[in-house]
Amino acid sequence: MPLPNGVDPTGAIEKVCPSAAWLGNRGEIHDAERRIVRGWKIKAWVTCQLSFKGWSRKPLMQPGSYTELFFLDEATALSAGHRPCGMCRKREYVSFKSLWLAANGYPPDLKIAAVDKILHAERTSRGSSGDWVRAADSLPPGVIVEFDGAPHLWNGRSLRRWTATGYGPDIKLNELPPLLQLLTPPSVLNAIQAGYQVQMHPTALA
Repeated sequence: MPLPNGVDPTGAIEKVCPSAAWLGNRGEIHDAERRIVRGWKIKAWVTCQLSFKGWSRKPLMQPGSYTELFFLDEATALSAGHRPCGMCRKREYVSFKSLWLAANGYPPDLKIAAVDKILHAERTSRGSSGDWVRAADSLPPGVIVEFDGAPHLWNGRSLRRWTATGYGPDIKLNELPPLLQLLTPPSVLNAIQAGYQVQMHPTALA
């Protein structure tokens, strides 16, 4: 069923999410008329299960509550700058945090608030340094890049163009330029490279 507030791999919020695997949170970013009025309110951008313990969030975008955002898959959410939620996705949260810290050279006891601050600085300066450019053959599966002016997922063997309903046909490695512009933040790519398992839409490997 189509949902509102679909987030694309750049972090932009669209009016509709035709196919959603995950729920996201950036705080309350809607007004009394349920219009999106800001990009975020908090620095802890998380990705949650669509349902948890039978809690109901309907109607969506209630006054005084966080704004529900939706993602095609986790690859999209990570690219947009969202990390796993520590409550409803505890296992993934623990895995992501430990791998992220180790892969990026931070101490294992660094608080998640500090991680969120670093991630926030990274996603709000998207593409501003050479670290956002990587060789195509160095990418781990689940990373999203910009190619031909559009977001594309690297599935481990080819690029596939991102759409709000799934991924397009293969674009082989020999058809790509040697360097690609990352959409997935570099620190998140490092965590994926270190072993974080990214959920991808079924069309990613179909």
